[in-house]
Amino acid sequence: MIVSIKNEHLIIDFSTKGAELQRIVGTDSTINYMWNGDAKFWGKFSPVLFPIVGALKDNTYLYQGKKYELPRHGFARDMEFDYELISTTEIIFKLKSTEETLKNYPFQFELQLKYRLHGASLQCTYQVLNLAKETMLFAIGAHPAFAAPLNNEGAYTDYYLQFNNDDELTFHHIVHNLISDKTTTVELKDKMLPLTHELFYEDALVFKNLKSNQIRLLNKKNYNGLNFHFEGFPYFGIWAAINANFVCLEPWCGIADSLNHNQQLEEKEGMEKLPPGHTWERSWEVCCF
Repeated sequence: MIVSIKNEHLIIDFSTKGAELQRIVGTDSTINYMWNGDAKFWGKFSPVLFPIVGALKDNTYLYQGKKYELPRHGFARDMEFDYELISTTEIIFKLKSTEETLKNYPFQFELQLKYRLHGASLQCTYQVLNLAKETMLFAIGAHPAFAAPLNNEGAYTDYYLQFNNDDELTFHHIVHNLISDKTTTVELKDKMLPLTHELFYEDALVFKNLKSNQIRLLNKKNYNGLNFHFEGFPYFGIWAAINANFVCLEPWCGIADSLNHNQQLEEKEGMEKLPPGHTWERSWEVCCF
């Protein structure tokens, strides 16, 4: 089911499946800042990655002597969320653990995605509540796909990403969906990374030491674009499907398994550890212009 919030600047559409952000449309410009979800390339828009980010080695992990299986990016993106429309500009989606989730993720939880409009900005806040009597291990990440070019006007190569605190980027390569030790460093001119389809032919660019907390998607033809701001996410991914006209800006608390990981969940890089009864929170925000 599709539900919406809006103000004088933006109209926002979500699917209750996966609490997925699907459209950000300017009320005056009618620009849709989100990818259109063309299944020929990639049929999603902005999935939430939970309770893992990326892939597990052999899609399995070990916890307290037992073996479990999870698909790449976890299960939340494919589950139906409950929702509460707080106002015309704010909505909260909720997902709780079930008998089915406990079979392959043995933690009782409540996951909330809170979206709030203010001006020309949309804020997304993740809240994770540990409902169990033991420490909860989890990862969570964003995966929003922004259109480039906007409204199909111009070319992909008209667009670039501008970082606020990085003069060079060092990213890890992905091999068979896992993180390798191979890295590549790219020098940035004026903190800008030009977009080309070839940039993503070997999968996502994965960063473990990004200095920036703000990335702007801009173009050489006009003023329209967006500003993406994030805090407290130690990992970041940038990705597009092969030859598709979008770019994903992905702040993560968590990361895919490394090629040599021993599959023990308690030793997995990037996992958050949440004490019983505690709540964990992170946010990102996109401002459209």
